Amino acid sequence: MGAGSADDLREWLRPAIDALRNHRVVAYPTDTLYGLGADPRSSAAMAKIFAAKRRPQDQPIPLIAGSRAHVDDIGRLTPLGIQLAEHFWPGPLTLIVTASPDLCPEVHRGTGKVAVRIPDHAVARALSNEFGYAITSTSANLSGARAAVDADEVLPIEKGIAVLIDGGPAAGGLPSTIVDVTGSAPILVRAGAVPWERVLKFLR
Repeated sequence: MGAGSADDLREWLRPAIDALRNHRVVAYPTDTLYGLGADPRSSAAMAKIFAAKRRPQDQPIPLIAGSRAHVDDIGRLTPLGIQLAEHFWPGPLTLIVTASPDLCPEVHRGTGKVAVRIPDHAVARALSNEFGYAITSTSANLSGARAAVDADEVLPIEKGIAVLIDGGPAAGGLPSTIVDVTGSAPILVRAGAVPWERVLKFLR
């Protein structure tokens, strides 16, 4: 999609927003890969994501948000989390925070924690903002398969994707770095696009 007004973007995203509100799954571009979005408060929507990806039921689902307000809706940032969020967001750093009870259990698999970030991608942020809540952001591919970096590589519609937002090629490369910030010290959960050494250097 080319550059346009906020109204143009809102209208372009309308089918995807309608799908999210009806507990369906959409595929969308981020600053790293293409993701699958659904309402994390909906068990019906989560079931569709697990089925589409053939994802093991014991794996939690990460989220993206369009703003800090939406992050606060789904979890609680510790002082450490706030520090990292203010420096690295928007961007490919995912923070694990204490989960809100509003999220369905399938998102955090009973851990009480949820992974979230604000991506450095206008379409992904707008999708969350127009929906009015954080959305899921698991990669748009079969579990264990190569991640999708282009709309043509996303799981096909017949796999349960209601709407595919074609935002052109994603940057690709490494997925987001995941850091647990629920305690007083950061814990690296998954290495990724933001080097761990860079996180530690910032905190020193």
